[in-house]
Amino acid sequence: MSRLILFNKPYDMLSQFTDRGSETTRATLSDSIAIPGVYPAGRLDRDSEGLLLLTDDGRLQSRIADPKFKTAKTYLVQVEGEIGEEALTALQRGVQLKDGLTRPAEAERIADPDLWPRNPPIRVRKSVPDGWISLTIREGRNRQVRRMTAAVGHPTLRLVRWRIGDWTLDGIAPGEWREGRLD
Repeated sequence: MSRLILFNKPYDMLSQFTDRGSETTRATLSDSIAIPGVYPAGRLDRDSEGLLLLTDDGRLQSRIADPKFKTAKTYLVQVEGEIGEEALTALQRGVQLKDGLTRPAEAERIADPDLWPRNPPIRVRKSVPDGWISLTIREGRNRQVRRMTAAVGHPTLRLVRWRIGDWTLDGIAPGEWREGRLD
């Protein structure tokens, strides 16, 4: 029977089990997960937080991570500035990045989500407001969400992946994990 682990990756943790060759000690998945034989299905940058799926099933890993399967990934994104309709429409239609046009995304303004505090906290500038959006994409380019929000004039301040397909982060604290259902 395949295993699926839903993990809430904290800020400043690598999405891998080892950090060989680094001169500095960085947090890795092995600091929180001691289950042999499971591997991440996809990645989250060190400065991103949230849902990371791990499995011992190579086909499932591919189905989750490979862009050809177009698995929806939903992010809660704190952006600099008050995001307007024009920027949301651009995200919904697709944004031109250096590596090409993104697929259309689902994008909407949301109220400030009830999340755990980030350590360290984001930088706050009193003269520049911020806001939150929910952004759902179906591809997985390197730092895609950050590049998309920057392209529409609203740099990302905090990025939390909340959902991958039908799996969510709901009820999982940072650094904690639980078994996921495969049905």
